[in-house]
Amino acid sequence: MPAEQTSTPSHAAVDRVTDALREQGVTPEVVWFDDAVTTAQLAADALGVQVGQIANSLVFTLDDEPILVLTSGAHRVDTEWLGGELGGVIGRASKEVVKSATGQVIGGVAPVGHPSPVRTFVDTDLAQYDEVWAAAGHAKTVFPTTFDELVRITGGTPRAVEPRAATA
Repeated sequence: MPAEQTSTPSHAAVDRVTDALREQGVTPEVVWFDDAVTTAQLAADALGVQVGQIANSLVFTLDDEPILVLTSGAHRVDTEWLGGELGGVIGRASKEVVKSATGQVIGGVAPVGHPSPVRTFVDTDLAQYDEVWAAAGHAKTVFPTTFDELVRITGGTPRAVEPRAATA
C-alpha cells in the first residue's frame, strides 16, 4: 500500500490544479503518495475509503472533441450507451489527446487545471458519497471534494455514465 509522504513535493501540473482550485474558492488539500495510485482500487486502499468514492478522470473523444468523464471508481463508463445518450460516438482518447486537452498525463488527470475548458460530465453515482477523491494532476496525488463541488468547479454536467446508474 502506498504511504503518505511527510514532505510535500512539487510538480507543475499539480501546481496548476491547486491554482485552479483556489480560483474556484477551494482550499486545496492535496495528498501525495510515495507510489502512483493509478487505479481506483489502489487509491481507495491508500486512503481507506470505498472504491466508489474515487472520481476517476477519464478523457474520451465525442465525435473527435475531447471530453472529460468523472466517474465513480465503482464502475466503468459504458461508452456506447453514453455516446448514444449524448448524440455522438465516444472513442478512447490517445495519450497525446489527453495531454493536449488537460496538460496532464493519463493516471493523474485532475478535474481542473487544464489549458482551456474541457467539456465535462460528472457521474451522478458520486452524489451518494459525502466525500469523493479526485486526482490532482499527477499519479501520486489526490484531493478531497464533493459531488456538488466537482460539478461547480468543472462547470460539468451531472449525468449517469452507464445504464445501471440511470435506473439506480
